[in-house]
Amino acid sequence: MAEAVQTTTPSKKKIILQVRDLKKYFPIRRGLFQRHIGDVKAVDGVSFNVYQGETLGLVGESGCGKTTTGRTIIRIYDPTEGQVLFKGLDLAELSVNQMREMRRSIQMVFQDPYASLNPRMSVLQIVGEPLEVFRLANKEERRERVAHLLQLVGLNPDFMVRYPHEFSGGQRQRIGLARSLALNPDLIICDEPISALDVSIQAQVVNLLEDLQQQLGLTYVFIAHDLSMVRHISDRVAVMYLGKIVELTDRETLYANPLHPYTEALLSAIPVPDPVVEEKRQRILLEGDLPSPANPPQGCNFSTRCPKRIGICSEVEPDFVESEPGHFCACHLVKSV
Repeated sequence: MAEAVQTTTPSKKKIILQVRDLKKYFPIRRGLFQRHIGDVKAVDGVSFNVYQGETLGLVGESGCGKTTTGRTIIRIYDPTEGQVLFKGLDLAELSVNQMREMRRSIQMVFQDPYASLNPRMSVLQIVGEPLEVFRLANKEERRERVAHLLQLVGLNPDFMVRYPHEFSGGQRQRIGLARSLALNPDLIICDEPISALDVSIQAQVVNLLEDLQQQLGLTYVFIAHDLSMVRHISDRVAVMYLGKIVELTDRETLYANPLHPYTEALLSAIPVPDPVVEEKRQRILLEGDLPSPANPPQGCNFSTRCPKRIGICSEVEPDFVESEPGHFCACHLVKSV
């Protein structure tokens, strides 16, 4: 399954990140002696490539493993199995000190812009901390660099003397973004960076991310559940369900020709501005609740809720195959090229 993702490249761009059969299980322990009785399979065999300069959108409903995938890539969580190859180097095999150095090239923007900022530190201290930790600048140079970064994300450099509680949610997210840019990273994992913001601010932050990508040549993995926003910012989109990627292709193909029944259901929930078109559209309502990752269904993970399921779906796990050049899907109803 991991190899299928490597067969076709959407362009001549260089691969910056390769995720191969990545798994992250959280052990379930019970009793006085904390006996291991099972695992929560938060990420269960995920594979994809990220190309230099692109934005890969990672979407799915809450609990599907999107955030855990991002945190495992950057080694906030250590992977249970699999490889995370960044510029050909396996991050899963690095020591703590080696990974610490690697974080100069890979950064993360977190979902909650207030919880991710230390309320006891000023903006100068927050944004300048990475420079101080890696001893890349003296006090005056840090101040100049922080002023430049604040301007880059659309904030007044004079704000560096203020504290997080003095800012709005959108401004705090800009501060978090400035901090992630301090070390000139190549790859940024954006973990639902707009979900905690007002709708009016979300578009501003997304436009800022796109502008910074153009200016600095950044590569993003953009984790979100808002499919309309993912369509706006992403070059390619990977759809996750219960710890697995079920479909992966470029954004235009995904929205025009979804192959997996789960992707079809997600897209049917996106409202259309035209009331005439919206009235004629048919929503796909899924049965039941999302199964527990501690006890996933036999066969296809989506078989318990799929409106198109057939007999084999509840018995055999589908392969993640390339149905057409650059379009991958894990469904028994989809044939490989």
